[in-house]
Amino acid sequence: MLTKDLLRVSRRGGRYRPEFIGCEVRPLAARLIGTYREHVDEPRRAVDEAVEAIEREAEDFKLVRGLAALLDREASFETVAPLPPERTRRRVFEAAETVGVATSDEREEALINAADGLAVGVDAVEDSLYADRDCNQRLTAFESRWDPDDLIEQYNLSLSQTALFDATEVAVTSDDPRGLVAAIKRLGLMYEIDREERADGDDERTVVVTGPDRLFRRTRRYGTAFARLLRSVATSGEWELRATIDDRGTERELVLTERDVSVPGVDPIAEPSYDSGVERDFAARFSSLDLDWELRREPDLLEAGTSVMIPDFAFDYRYADFRVYFEVMGFWTPEYVDKKLGQLEAVEDVDLVVAVDDSLGVGEEIEATDHRAIPYSGTVRVKDVVDVLREYEADLIDEAAAELPDELSPEADVIELDALAGEYAVSVDVIEDRTFPDHRRVGQWLVRPAVLSSIAEELSEGMSFADTEAVIDDYGVTDASAVLAAVGYRVEWEGLTGGVLKSR
Repeated sequence: MLTKDLLRVSRRGGRYRPEFIGCEVRPLAARLIGTYREHVDEPRRAVDEAVEAIEREAEDFKLVRGLAALLDREASFETVAPLPPERTRRRVFEAAETVGVATSDEREEALINAADGLAVGVDAVEDSLYADRDCNQRLTAFESRWDPDDLIEQYNLSLSQTALFDATEVAVTSDDPRGLVAAIKRLGLMYEIDREERADGDDERTVVVTGPDRLFRRTRRYGTAFARLLRSVATSGEWELRATIDDRGTERELVLTERDVSVPGVDPIAEPSYDSGVERDFAARFSSLDLDWELRREPDLLEAGTSVMIPDFAFDYRYADFRVYFEVMGFWTPEYVDKKLGQLEAVEDVDLVVAVDDSLGVGEEIEATDHRAIPYSGTVRVKDVVDVLREYEADLIDEAAAELPDELSPEADVIELDALAGEYAVSVDVIEDRTFPDHRRVGQWLVRPAVLSSIAEELSEGMSFADTEAVIDDYGVTDASAVLAAVGYRVEWEGLTGGVLKSR
């Protein structure tokens, strides 16, 4: 993004159109890049003077300054001096107070006295005195990522971002609506998704981003977020952005497409993955639990009448094709809450749980839409969400149990219950209620009686527990204590030296 004083737009016909540049500016872009490269190891003053000389020759000084501003960000300017400038100034000013500087000779005397105190030459003092001023800092490195064409591409993107700084509302259609919404949410912007059927029968989804004037008051954060959003929008293949711009009190429309703006060296948004601390905190605490539900971030687009919504999370049940959606409804404006309630009412045939801030007082309205409401204050209690998931889980277990035979006969001689449950795509709770005519239950394992007999033949009273574990492990069972109990042995421990087998 450029500073607003470098914005170049056309207002012809009531439009608001950035003045884009093309290949005709390539010689100017190449000249500016060369200017920076030629001035490495020189002070910023020299770089600025060289750019100003180009400005005087150019038709549009704002264009030159805009391109130079982008190149400036690729340059490294550093203070290069024999002595720390602040320390040097302090010594010189102290010496000047003693001398009483009024003439050039007295100034020279003060510099000499300061140099003596610092044990350096006068030239070193002169070179250090104001070396940290911007105009005196040196261009130590210039490693631009852009050739002339890339610089032109970046300029058009930056110009458009600056134009969006005064947007009050932005509407975007994109061939990647899910990625677009994910970027919008990460930038902390409020949005709606409108769906419209096109003439060819396909749906066209428009994401409308609410601007600051629709909420509380204009803030710099919103202008910056709109600008950063454009970078994400421009990485998709086909898109169109329409923005309402507050042009010094006059509303104008800005229209951009993929033909206007692209991104050199795509750099996706690196924003936090969550819209709020409430969501981030909940996700961290839920993920630390060992549950049969997998938490997914921003899972699907859900049809909500003529619009679309993307819930914050989804919980996928590990043992069935079943998903519960989860939305965190924080402190929003009354208008946004009304729209969200309308969306919830229009969402059908999905299981949706909504954590709703107590201050909104709309829990009953959510329940009336046939979705579950969980009130919270400050932070969403994981236990409340887990309790709801347990209810779904109980129903799923009952359904799975109804479809599973009462008797199960695994082919394997030895198999863990968890592995068997995985084969049938059910939870261990369902498996544990079955009977196993060909196997014996040994702890959390199923073992054929013949295998237990073979193990028993290799064991003997007085055998060390370490050797016993090795024998049992060879048969693929990890629960040695349960196997020993099944074949009639126990372990007698002998202090810290280990244990030996004894008959029960």
